[in-house]
Parts: sequence; C-alpha cells; structure tokens
Amino acid sequence: MPPPSVVLDTNVVVSAHLRHDGLERFVFDLAVAGAVRFYLSQEIFEEYSRVLRRAKFSIPPSLVVNSLRLIRNRATLVRPKKVLSIGSDLDDNKFLECAQEAAANYLVTGNRRHFPKAWGPTQVVGARELLEELIPTLKG
Repeated sequence: MPPPSVVLDTNVVVSAHLRHDGLERFVFDLAVAGAVRFYLSQEIFEEYSRVLRRAKFSIPPSLVVNSLRLIRNRATLVRPKKVLSIGSDLDDNKFLECAQEAAANYLVTGNRRHFPKAWGPTQVVGARELLEELIPTLKG
C-alpha cells in the first residue's frame, strides 16, 4: 500500500521552521523524507518562498534556500485544472485545488476553520491529527 499523500498549508511549513521540536516540524520532516507523498503547486511553492523570507520570522536565508531546494526536490508538483472558491479565506483555495488535483489523503493546516472538514477524498487535519492517523500509538 502506498504511503498517504499530503498537501501542507504554508502555516505548517513556517511553524516547522520556527519550532524545531513541534508537531509541524515532524510532519514537515516526514514529507521531505518521503515517508508521505508530498504534493504542491507552483502557486503554493511561491507562497512558501515569500512567507519563509518574511523578516518578522527571522529565518536564516541559507535555511530558507536549503528548505526550498529540499521541498522542490522531494514534493510532486501538480498543476490544478480547476479554480475553486470554497474556503472562507479565498487565498487558501490553492491548497484545496492542489489536494483535489493530487487526490491527496490529507491537507494539513493550522487553520482548519478556513477549510471544509473534507474536500472529496481529502481530510483537512491539523498536525496532531495527521500524526495520530499515521502513528496510532500516539492516540490516547
């Protein structure tokens, strides 16, 4: 059985860079290590790039460059064919579009209120929920 597939919201990627011992970091590491199939669109990649470079986060430029290179090399790039207008934050629709095109199992976000609970076969979850699904011994 193939590993589950994920789309990562930008807030998960940023959190992974700000808190190296957090659940978002663990999810990010699983994605770039290939333990889950990681999908993104060009629009998502560009948002990752812009947001990771924001001065307010103080992420070292060399870390941003290395992370973006790793993401580009490890993630599967999809080109969504449908434009959606679903979420409460219209800027977040690109994640649903990517998840739909990839038929991803999960969209991982820190802002679930911006998304429906599910979109087609894709479950919208937080980092903890994803890890509980992937590693059942974490439940409890």
